[in-house]
Amino acid sequence: MNDIDTETFRHLRTTDKRSAPVLQGSGEAGAFDALAVDCPFVFRHGGRFYMMHVGFDGDGYQTALATSDNLTDWRHEAVILGRGAAGLRWDWVGAAGSWLLLDSNDLYEMPTLRQVDGRYWMVYHAYPELGYEAGGAQMGLAWCEDEDLLTWHRLEEPIFAYEGGDGWEAGGLYKCCVIAHEGEYRMYYNAKNRPEWPWTEETGLAVSDDLRHWRRHAANPVMAAAPGTFYSSFLSDPCIRYDERSGYWVNFGFGFDGAHSQGLLAVSRDLERWDILPEPWLPRGGAGELDETHAHKSSVVCWEGTLYHYYCAVRPVRDGDATDSGGEYRCIALATRSLDGEGGEAS
Repeated sequence: MNDIDTETFRHLRTTDKRSAPVLQGSGEAGAFDALAVDCPFVFRHGGRFYMMHVGFDGDGYQTALATSDNLTDWRHEAVILGRGAAGLRWDWVGAAGSWLLLDSNDLYEMPTLRQVDGRYWMVYHAYPELGYEAGGAQMGLAWCEDEDLLTWHRLEEPIFAYEGGDGWEAGGLYKCCVIAHEGEYRMYYNAKNRPEWPWTEETGLAVSDDLRHWRRHAANPVMAAAPGTFYSSFLSDPCIRYDERSGYWVNFGFGFDGAHSQGLLAVSRDLERWDILPEPWLPRGGAGELDETHAHKSSVVCWEGTLYHYYCAVRPVRDGDATDSGGEYRCIALATRSLDGEGGEAS
């Protein structure tokens, strides 16, 4: 690190974890979320809070919306991005919503959707083979013109592929974060270096003028895994906002050391050179807690003086769980922090 003082970012540490999930899979055979839910993305639209997320049914991911009045109690609304036509589309296995284009990058403004050409825009990723994240994924682009956010249309072909990229991303792409900044779009994405386990995941940057054509940064990966750290195998799933209190861009990504995933905090002045704080920023929980195995894939928002840190929590499955995904119980969890330092609203 370049003389970064961890205390500078203490206000961003969400230590008050809810003991119960805010969203879990249905466990219903044939449902999009029969086995798990994952990848939260929280925003406000039309006076309501929304959570875009993905569900897993054993074959692949599909993307849905949940809604809330208070940011803690969530209800399913609809699947908004399902499977493409088998044999006709590249995303026939499923479509995992990664990011919606937002109006502001300010961490302390509740995210709202940005319209470009009268449309709302989503970047998603899709895998080529049936199963859990099977094969090398590519990125697609979808748009919506109606205010209920239920009807989405897709471009016919991917907008970003791992073919033609560098060796660090030769195994396929994963989740991304897209921000508008200084007249261009910046996509931060993580990728793996090989298709067979064990692989390494790191985070790179690509730039676009139109959301369709992307140029890779010459110094990729801009956030790399590092031996001997909690992100020795993965530095993944970026969630980037601007923190005016510290004067830094902050990335609520996650690290994986080969056994456990934990939330990390990376910081930057220029969106290109990043420092990773040395300890897990959202550490996994203890035995029996929701995040005993993993605490990762973050979406962080601020509302009325409280930070809400949504993430995918994973522990071993046990009797009474609604879902079982390969011996794991995967749900969406919440940690909070009051910005006046008096704790969050979790219970």
